[in-house]
Amino acid sequence: MLSIGLLLSSSVSNSGITADAGEKMEFSDWVQNRAPQIPEQEDLAGEVVPLDLFGVREQLDREMIANTYHHSSTMLYFKRAARWFPIIEPILKEKGLPDDFKYLCIIESGMTQAVSPAGAAGFWQFMKATAPRYGLEVTNEVDERYHVEKSTQAACDYLLEAYDEFDSWALAAASYNMGKGGVRKQLSRQGVDTYWELHLNSETARYVYRLLAVKTIFEEPAKYGFALEEETLYRPYRTRKIRVEESIPDLASFAVEQGSNLKALKVLNPWLRKDELTIEPGESFTIELPA
Repeated sequence: MLSIGLLLSSSVSNSGITADAGEKMEFSDWVQNRAPQIPEQEDLAGEVVPLDLFGVREQLDREMIANTYHHSSTMLYFKRAARWFPIIEPILKEKGLPDDFKYLCIIESGMTQAVSPAGAAGFWQFMKATAPRYGLEVTNEVDERYHVEKSTQAACDYLLEAYDEFDSWALAAASYNMGKGGVRKQLSRQGVDTYWELHLNSETARYVYRLLAVKTIFEEPAKYGFALEEETLYRPYRTRKIRVEESIPDLASFAVEQGSNLKALKVLNPWLRKDELTIEPGESFTIELPA
Protein backbone atom coordinates (compact mmCIF):
# COMPACT_ATOMS: atom_id res chain seq x y z
CA MET A 1 0.00 0.00 0.00
CA LEU A 2 1.30 3.45 -0.86
CA SER A 3 1.92 5.76 2.06
CA ILE A 4 -0.16 8.90 2.47
CA GLY A 5 2.89 10.93 1.58
CA LEU A 6 3.41 9.04 -1.70
CA LEU A 7 -0.25 9.35 -2.60
CA LEU A 8 -0.21 13.09 -1.96
CA SER A 9 3.05 13.54 -3.85
CA SER A 10 1.70 11.62 -6.83
CA SER A 11 -1.53 13.62 -6.82
CA VAL A 12 0.28 16.93 -6.68
CA SER A 13 2.84 16.09 -9.36
CA ASN A 14 0.25 14.69 -11.78
CA SER A 15 -2.52 17.23 -11.56
CA GLY A 16 -1.72 19.88 -8.95
CA ILE A 17 -3.72 20.75 -5.85
CA THR A 18 -6.32 22.79 -7.72
CA ALA A 19 -7.90 22.49 -11.12
CA ASP A 20 -7.17 24.96 -13.89
CA ALA A 21 -9.66 27.79 -14.37
CA GLY A 22 -12.93 26.46 -15.78
CA GLU A 23 -11.93 22.84 -15.17
CA LYS A 24 -13.90 20.73 -12.69
CA MET A 25 -11.61 19.00 -10.26
CA GLU A 26 -12.05 15.23 -10.08
CA PHE A 27 -11.22 13.08 -7.08
CA SER A 28 -10.11 9.47 -7.11
CA ASP A 29 -11.94 6.99 -4.88
CA TRP A 30 -9.33 7.13 -2.13
CA VAL A 31 -9.79 10.83 -1.47
CA GLN A 32 -11.91 11.18 1.69
CA ASN A 33 -10.99 14.55 3.18
CA ARG A 34 -12.73 16.99 0.89
CA ALA A 35 -13.08 20.60 1.92
CA PRO A 36 -16.53 21.13 3.49
CA GLN A 37 -18.80 23.42 1.54
CA ILE A 38 -19.64 26.81 3.02
CA PRO A 39 -23.33 27.63 2.51
CA GLU A 40 -24.07 30.38 0.02
CA GLN A 41 -26.14 32.04 2.74
CA GLU A 42 -25.82 31.67 6.48
CA ASP A 43 -27.76 33.04 9.42
CA LEU A 44 -27.73 32.90 13.20
CA ALA A 45 -31.17 32.99 14.78
CA GLY A 46 -32.51 34.69 11.64
CA GLU A 47 -29.75 37.32 11.49
CA VAL A 48 -27.83 37.23 8.21
CA VAL A 49 -24.14 36.39 8.50
CA PRO A 50 -22.17 38.74 6.20
CA LEU A 51 -20.05 36.11 4.46
CA ASP A 52 -18.59 38.71 2.07
CA LEU A 53 -17.27 40.86 4.90
CA PHE A 54 -13.49 40.79 5.38
CA GLY A 55 -12.39 37.53 7.02
CA VAL A 56 -15.85 36.13 7.76
CA ARG A 57 -15.98 33.32 5.19
CA GLU A 58 -12.46 32.15 6.02
CA GLN A 59 -13.12 32.11 9.76
CA LEU A 60 -16.28 30.08 9.24
CA ASP A 61 -14.36 27.77 6.91
CA ARG A 62 -11.83 27.07 9.67
CA GLU A 63 -14.54 25.98 12.10
CA MET A 64 -16.35 23.93 9.44
CA ILE A 65 -13.12 22.01 8.78
CA ALA A 66 -12.37 21.57 12.49
CA ASN A 67 -15.83 20.22 13.31
CA THR A 68 -16.28 18.16 10.15
CA TYR A 69 -13.00 16.32 10.63
CA HIS A 70 -12.94 16.11 14.42
CA HIS A 71 -14.92 12.94 13.83
CA SER A 72 -15.12 11.34 17.26
CA SER A 73 -16.25 14.50 19.05
CA THR A 74 -18.79 15.53 16.42
CA MET A 75 -20.17 11.98 16.27
CA LEU A 76 -20.70 12.08 20.03
CA TYR A 77 -22.43 15.46 19.70
CA PHE A 78 -25.03 13.85 17.44
CA LYS A 79 -25.53 10.93 19.81
CA ARG A 80 -25.88 13.11 22.91
CA ALA A 81 -28.13 15.61 21.14
CA ALA A 82 -30.69 12.86 20.58
CA ARG A 83 -30.91 12.50 24.36
CA TRP A 84 -30.74 16.12 25.47
CA PHE A 85 -32.26 18.27 22.72
CA PRO A 86 -35.79 16.97 23.50
CA ILE A 87 -35.29 18.48 26.97
CA ILE A 88 -33.48 21.66 25.90
CA GLU A 89 -35.58 22.66 22.88
CA PRO A 90 -38.91 23.12 24.75
CA ILE A 91 -37.18 25.27 27.37
CA LEU A 92 -35.72 27.56 24.69
CA LYS A 93 -39.13 27.81 23.04
CA GLU A 94 -40.91 28.58 26.31
CA LYS A 95 -38.34 31.25 27.14
CA GLY A 96 -38.59 32.81 23.67
CA LEU A 97 -34.99 32.07 22.72
CA PRO A 98 -34.17 31.12 19.10
CA ASP A 99 -33.73 27.37 18.60
CA ASP A 100 -30.20 27.89 17.20
CA PHE A 101 -28.96 28.45 20.75
CA LYS A 102 -29.35 24.77 21.60
CA TYR A 103 -26.00 24.37 19.84
CA LEU A 104 -24.37 26.69 22.35
CA CYS A 105 -24.20 23.96 24.99
CA ILE A 106 -22.35 21.81 22.45
CA ILE A 107 -19.57 24.31 21.96
CA GLU A 108 -19.53 25.08 25.68
CA SER A 109 -19.29 21.55 27.07
CA GLY A 110 -20.00 18.96 24.37
CA MET A 111 -23.20 18.28 26.36
CA THR A 112 -21.22 16.83 29.25
CA GLN A 113 -21.02 17.88 32.88
CA ALA A 114 -17.63 19.43 32.22
CA VAL A 115 -15.59 21.67 34.52
CA SER A 116 -13.33 24.23 32.85
CA PRO A 117 -9.86 25.20 34.16
CA ALA A 118 -11.47 28.46 35.33
CA GLY A 119 -14.13 26.57 37.30
CA ALA A 120 -17.12 26.97 34.97
CA ALA A 121 -19.33 23.89 35.27
CA GLY A 122 -22.14 21.96 33.64
CA PHE A 123 -23.67 21.90 30.18
CA TRP A 124 -23.84 25.69 30.07
CA GLN A 125 -20.57 26.39 31.91
CA PHE A 126 -21.73 28.79 34.59
CA MET A 127 -19.16 30.19 36.99
CA LYS A 128 -19.83 29.63 40.69
CA ALA A 129 -20.18 33.36 41.36
CA THR A 130 -22.49 33.97 38.39
CA ALA A 131 -24.87 31.05 38.87
CA PRO A 132 -26.90 32.44 41.82
CA ARG A 133 -27.65 35.63 39.86
CA TYR A 134 -29.60 33.45 37.43
CA GLY A 135 -31.43 31.39 40.04
CA LEU A 136 -29.05 28.45 40.40
CA GLU A 137 -28.34 27.16 43.90
CA VAL A 138 -24.69 26.37 44.59
CA THR A 139 -23.72 24.81 47.94
CA ASN A 140 -21.44 22.01 49.11
CA GLU A 141 -24.24 19.48 48.61
CA VAL A 142 -26.26 20.97 45.75
CA ASP A 143 -24.88 22.57 42.59
CA GLU A 144 -27.61 23.35 40.08
CA ARG A 145 -25.07 24.31 37.41
CA TYR A 146 -25.16 20.54 36.77
CA HIS A 147 -28.97 20.46 36.58
CA VAL A 148 -29.72 20.35 32.85
CA GLU A 149 -33.20 21.85 32.95
CA LYS A 150 -32.46 24.58 35.50
CA SER A 151 -29.13 25.57 33.95
CA THR A 152 -30.77 25.73 30.51
CA GLN A 153 -33.35 28.14 31.90
CA ALA A 154 -30.57 30.21 33.45
CA ALA A 155 -28.64 30.31 30.16
CA CYS A 156 -31.78 31.50 28.38
CA ASP A 157 -32.21 34.28 30.91
CA TYR A 158 -28.63 35.42 30.41
CA LEU A 159 -28.85 35.37 26.61
CA LEU A 160 -32.16 37.24 26.56
CA GLU A 161 -30.68 39.84 28.87
CA ALA A 162 -27.65 40.19 26.58
CA TYR A 163 -29.85 40.48 23.49
CA ASP A 164 -31.85 43.25 25.15
CA GLU A 165 -28.60 45.16 25.57
CA PHE A 166 -26.90 44.51 22.22
CA ASP A 167 -29.89 43.93 19.90
CA SER A 168 -27.82 41.22 18.18
CA TRP A 169 -27.87 37.46 18.70
CA ALA A 170 -24.25 37.18 17.54
CA LEU A 171 -23.12 39.71 20.14
CA ALA A 172 -25.29 38.02 22.77
CA ALA A 173 -23.55 34.73 21.98
CA ALA A 174 -20.12 36.37 22.09
CA SER A 175 -20.96 37.86 25.48
CA TYR A 176 -21.71 34.37 26.77
CA ASN A 177 -18.03 33.66 26.23
CA MET A 178 -16.39 36.94 27.27
CA GLY A 179 -19.07 38.67 29.32
CA LYS A 180 -21.33 41.57 28.50
CA GLY A 181 -18.81 44.04 29.89
CA GLY A 182 -16.09 42.67 27.62
CA VAL A 183 -18.24 42.97 24.52
CA ARG A 184 -19.38 46.45 25.49
CA LYS A 185 -15.79 47.59 26.01
CA GLN A 186 -14.55 46.24 22.66
CA LEU A 187 -17.44 47.70 20.68
CA SER A 188 -16.70 51.12 22.16
CA ARG A 189 -12.93 50.87 21.81
CA GLN A 190 -12.97 49.66 18.20
CA GLY A 191 -15.78 51.87 16.95
CA VAL A 192 -17.79 49.08 15.29
CA ASP A 193 -21.23 47.68 16.04
CA THR A 194 -21.24 44.00 14.96
CA TYR A 195 -19.51 40.83 16.09
CA TRP A 196 -18.26 40.22 12.55
CA GLU A 197 -16.14 43.40 12.61
CA LEU A 198 -14.61 42.97 16.05
CA HIS A 199 -10.97 42.07 16.69
CA LEU A 200 -11.17 39.77 19.73
CA ASN A 201 -9.13 37.30 21.74
CA SER A 202 -8.69 34.03 19.86
CA GLU A 203 -11.31 32.11 21.87
CA THR A 204 -14.12 34.63 21.43
CA ALA A 205 -13.05 35.34 17.84
CA ARG A 206 -13.75 31.67 17.05
CA TYR A 207 -16.73 31.25 19.37
CA VAL A 208 -19.69 32.32 17.22
CA TYR A 209 -18.15 30.69 14.14
CA ARG A 210 -17.96 27.41 16.04
CA LEU A 211 -21.63 27.82 16.89
CA LEU A 212 -22.45 28.39 13.21
CA ALA A 213 -20.34 25.44 12.09
CA VAL A 214 -22.03 23.01 14.49
CA LYS A 215 -25.45 24.32 13.48
CA THR A 216 -24.63 23.91 9.77
CA ILE A 217 -23.33 20.35 10.19
CA PHE A 218 -26.33 19.35 12.30
CA GLU A 219 -28.76 20.69 9.71
CA GLU A 220 -27.24 18.59 6.90
CA PRO A 221 -25.18 15.82 8.51
CA ALA A 222 -24.91 13.60 5.42
CA LYS A 223 -23.51 16.50 3.40
CA TYR A 224 -20.60 16.66 5.83
CA GLY A 225 -19.99 12.93 6.08
CA PHE A 226 -22.05 11.92 9.11
CA ALA A 227 -24.49 9.01 8.89
CA LEU A 228 -26.11 7.89 12.14
CA GLU A 229 -28.75 5.20 12.20
CA GLU A 230 -31.57 5.75 14.65
CA GLU A 231 -30.57 2.80 16.82
CA THR A 232 -27.06 4.21 17.36
CA LEU A 233 -28.27 7.41 19.02
CA TYR A 234 -28.53 7.88 22.79
CA ARG A 235 -32.18 7.95 23.73
CA PRO A 236 -33.59 10.17 26.49
CA TYR A 237 -33.49 8.56 29.91
CA ARG A 238 -36.77 7.04 31.07
CA THR A 239 -37.18 8.30 34.59
CA ARG A 240 -39.60 8.76 37.46
CA LYS A 241 -39.48 11.78 39.74
CA ILE A 242 -39.64 11.74 43.52
CA ARG A 243 -40.28 14.85 45.58
CA VAL A 244 -38.33 14.77 48.83
CA GLU A 245 -38.96 17.12 51.74
CA GLU A 246 -36.77 15.53 54.42
CA SER A 247 -32.99 15.22 54.61
CA ILE A 248 -31.38 12.08 53.20
CA PRO A 249 -28.35 11.08 55.30
CA ASP A 250 -27.19 8.38 52.85
CA LEU A 251 -28.07 8.68 49.16
CA ALA A 252 -26.75 5.18 48.43
CA SER A 253 -29.19 3.60 50.88
CA PHE A 254 -31.96 5.87 49.59
CA ALA A 255 -31.31 4.74 46.01
CA VAL A 256 -31.40 1.05 46.99
CA GLU A 257 -34.65 1.58 48.90
CA GLN A 258 -36.07 3.06 45.71
CA GLY A 259 -35.07 -0.01 43.69
CA SER A 260 -32.03 1.62 42.10
CA ASN A 261 -28.41 2.35 43.03
CA LEU A 262 -26.11 5.28 43.71
CA LYS A 263 -24.56 5.16 40.23
CA ALA A 264 -27.90 5.66 38.46
CA LEU A 265 -28.98 8.30 40.98
CA LYS A 266 -25.80 10.36 40.43
CA VAL A 267 -25.98 10.03 36.63
CA LEU A 268 -29.58 11.27 36.61
CA ASN A 269 -28.98 13.91 39.29
CA PRO A 270 -25.45 15.21 38.79
CA TRP A 271 -26.38 18.31 40.78
CA LEU A 272 -26.18 16.17 43.94
CA ARG A 273 -22.53 16.74 44.81
CA LYS A 274 -22.24 14.75 48.04
CA ASP A 275 -23.52 11.38 49.24
CA GLU A 276 -26.08 13.03 51.50
CA LEU A 277 -28.70 15.73 51.04
CA THR A 278 -29.66 18.22 53.73
CA ILE A 279 -33.12 19.73 53.34
CA GLU A 280 -34.14 22.67 55.50
CA PRO A 281 -37.72 22.99 56.78
CA GLY A 282 -39.99 24.26 54.02
CA GLU A 283 -37.55 23.20 51.26
CA SER A 284 -37.92 20.32 48.83
CA PHE A 285 -36.05 18.78 45.93
CA THR A 286 -37.13 16.62 43.01
CA ILE A 287 -34.91 13.60 42.41
CA GLU A 288 -35.02 11.46 39.29
CA LEU A 289 -34.58 7.70 39.25
CA PRO A 290 -34.84 5.10 36.48
CA ALA A 291 -38.44 4.44 35.51
